[in-house]
Amino acid sequence: MAAKKSVSAYRKSQRKTAILFLLPNLVGFLLFVVYPVFRAAIISLTNWNGFKQMDFVGVRNYVSLFSDSTFIISLQNTLIYTIVTVPLSIAFGIVMALLMNLKIPGIKVFRTIYFLPQITSMIAIGLVWSLVLAKYGPLNQILMALGNSDPPKWISSTKYALTSVEIVSIWRSMGYNAIIILAGLQGIDAVLYEAAKLDGANAWQSFVHVTIPMLSPTIFFCLVTQMISSFKVFDIIIAMTQGGPGRATNVLAYFVYNKSFVDSRFGYASAAAFIMFAIIMFFTAIQFYGQKKWVNY
Repeated sequence: MAAKKSVSAYRKSQRKTAILFLLPNLVGFLLFVVYPVFRAAIISLTNWNGFKQMDFVGVRNYVSLFSDSTFIISLQNTLIYTIVTVPLSIAFGIVMALLMNLKIPGIKVFRTIYFLPQITSMIAIGLVWSLVLAKYGPLNQILMALGNSDPPKWISSTKYALTSVEIVSIWRSMGYNAIIILAGLQGIDAVLYEAAKLDGANAWQSFVHVTIPMLSPTIFFCLVTQMISSFKVFDIIIAMTQGGPGRATNVLAYFVYNKSFVDSRFGYASAAAFIMFAIIMFFTAIQFYGQKKWVNY
């Protein structure tokens, strides 16, 4: 009987200790995540400029957004950006990971170099690439030296602006994907490749039937994180194009920023933010449902 009481007292002590350790993080989560989300949900149902009293308008903000041409264009640009950057950054990440997995002298230095863009400020990257892609920047100077008398106006043309942002984003994110995929590659048992070789598989067949299936959980992780990141893209836009020229690179996050901090329409901006959140949740749910058919655990 005494032993049971002792165990019970020990468990209560463990629970109290666990709660004390979790409490700071829980309080921070409630104050800086749950409360702001709840507050934003209320604001999205109002017409509020940040100073005056909130005027309750119900779902009018949500309805108005779908007749707002700028919002529709921002949504289209975000979807195009996501469709282009996510698969390409992962595909290039796989290629880079395969190269970084080779046992050659100095490979650790190359791994560090490839990962550097990920830890570099996106604003700094955007400013540097803006200079590179300027009308008379280094890239166009090279193109003119090669005989192209009228090179593209990369970031000042509605035709090429979004493509330019996509190229920079892919360049930046593929190093991160490569490091994650490299970790997955190094976790594949060499016995599987030996078995495939004994069965007569060549290098391509081993890659398709061994490497890719065994990397599928890692690829799935990169797919989900990159998709969420692409829907929230903002810093590269504000650094390179400010949503222009015209509305060519206006994306959802930039639309929310403009409506809130430029136009002071916080209710309208909050409604747009919740629509963006719903879209991200929708596509993430589809990915988690679909992964059952192709991810090999």
